[in-house]
Amino acid sequence: MSKQMTGAQMVVKALADQGVDTVFGYPGGAVLPIYDEIFQQNRIRHYLVRHEQAAVHAAEGYARSTGKPGVALVTSGPGATNAVTGLTDALMDSIPIVVLSGQVPTFMIGSDAFQEADTVGITRPCTKHNWLVKETDALPGVIHEAFHVATSGRPGPVLIDIPKDVQFAQGTYVGPKQTETSHYQPRLKGDPEMIEAMVEAIETAERPVFYTGGGVINSGPAASQLLRELVEATGFPITSTLMGLGCYPASGDKWLGMLGMHGLYEANMAMHGCDLMLNIGARFDDRITGRIDAFSPGSAKVHVDIDPSSINKVVKADIPVLGDVGHVLEDVLRVWKSRGRKVNREALQKWWVKIEAWREKRCLAYKPSEKTIKPQYAVERLEALTKDHPNRFICTEVGQHQMWAAQYIGFEDPNRWMTSGGLGTMGYGQPAAMGVQVAHPDGLVINVAGEASWLMNMQEMGTMVQYRLPVKQFILNNERLGMVRQWQELLHGERYSHSWSEALPDFVKLAEAFGAKGIQCADPADLDDAIRDMLAHDGPVVFDCLVEKHENCFPMIPSGKAHNEMLLGEAETQGVIDAKGSVLV
Repeated sequence: MSKQMTGAQMVVKALADQGVDTVFGYPGGAVLPIYDEIFQQNRIRHYLVRHEQAAVHAAEGYARSTGKPGVALVTSGPGATNAVTGLTDALMDSIPIVVLSGQVPTFMIGSDAFQEADTVGITRPCTKHNWLVKETDALPGVIHEAFHVATSGRPGPVLIDIPKDVQFAQGTYVGPKQTETSHYQPRLKGDPEMIEAMVEAIETAERPVFYTGGGVINSGPAASQLLRELVEATGFPITSTLMGLGCYPASGDKWLGMLGMHGLYEANMAMHGCDLMLNIGARFDDRITGRIDAFSPGSAKVHVDIDPSSINKVVKADIPVLGDVGHVLEDVLRVWKSRGRKVNREALQKWWVKIEAWREKRCLAYKPSEKTIKPQYAVERLEALTKDHPNRFICTEVGQHQMWAAQYIGFEDPNRWMTSGGLGTMGYGQPAAMGVQVAHPDGLVINVAGEASWLMNMQEMGTMVQYRLPVKQFILNNERLGMVRQWQELLHGERYSHSWSEALPDFVKLAEAFGAKGIQCADPADLDDAIRDMLAHDGPVVFDCLVEKHENCFPMIPSGKAHNEMLLGEAETQGVIDAKGSVLV
């Protein structure tokens, strides 16, 4: 039923009608009417962040861990421009978020008013769609449409810019059911001929591999289950991008690990040598493909994606399947079973023999140390001491620590891994972890960080202490911009131009200044007890893990090289003993 109310009341009502229970935001003059309405209700919780970028990253963490859209509320001008990094991050990684921004009154737009910015113009390239609402009557319909656009098809961020006079004015509210959204209906079902062709390729392939991405997770839990069923039924090996980790269990015997620039040797070699690549919900980005003309040169390529602009954008697909991953996998399984569940078993067995030989490389081995904590060892011990927790979520910042987390932490389920993939946003992990913890109050939420990335949004420790969010910050502190330093060592003649800071804080004292617990560990012998201490604390913790300063992250495909031109670390090439005591040949 329609009802008269102010624009600000419409915002709160529309959010509630969309099932929103959480908003991350920061007030300012242009959104005070909305904040006044938030104050007068109890259905929606508001979390006061310390910076608007963090509000959007927190909304991303909430969305990625729940599958529901995240919501952020910011003011005009700098409030909106501070949100741009989070919006671009969500666009690159296909995360559904709705950002509401305040704007100066309509009659002042274009006059260079205080805290005025062309928010719609600024955010047009970094949103799936955006709106400037100049009529109060149009506001509820736009909000409902925004949620539809953010969550339909390939998910992504949207922004609604709301002038202050629109928030004050009266208008007629309409609910979601009265809002027309039929003009945007992405295709969900794959073309039957393409699905048939995909099944025929599955039946005859000699060296197949599933290459999966974040689209599997975005499609929902059913898509991951269907993928697992197809992998087990066919016996095909499976790898994943950084964003797809968890869609297939890391403990599964068909799992090759992550592929790409810092992917596992066996995963990259399988991608290079396969004759059928089944791309399910990935976008062939440059961290995966490396040198395009040398990328998996002998394979027929199937590409399943809901975004038509992604198909044939980077790599030509021999069998393009436009549709939602879950719907397509359901149809592929049905057709494949109806045709007799056929695969080339003899050839597949030989393929697995070759893969097992690649696995013998033990590409994640490293030289242990009794004196210094190796970063790989720190992540291994974190994994060992937390993997049995029934509700564990891992976030990361961006850099070497992010790659080590992806390599050494195993994910059994989707929506348990939150990281910035496409944009590579330093400062993402801490606020994203905050959003995850809000969504999962009883979850164990850990942010694996580097000290440089963590400092970019360290102010959010205040938010975590205020709202008693027990996120654990696990900082691998090498006192360096680790990935930058690694590239400078390997590719720039060891000229370490500005890749370290000479004025790092005492992280324990910093944690205590915020009212949180601080822990520091520098001795490998003390590491397990220190991690247990971190896990036992019922509030937010900053764990300063002092690690080897010049450790490099391997395997590594240098920029411009093919998948079979990986750099391996000393442990992989010199026959040393790895951390588990196994002799490497």
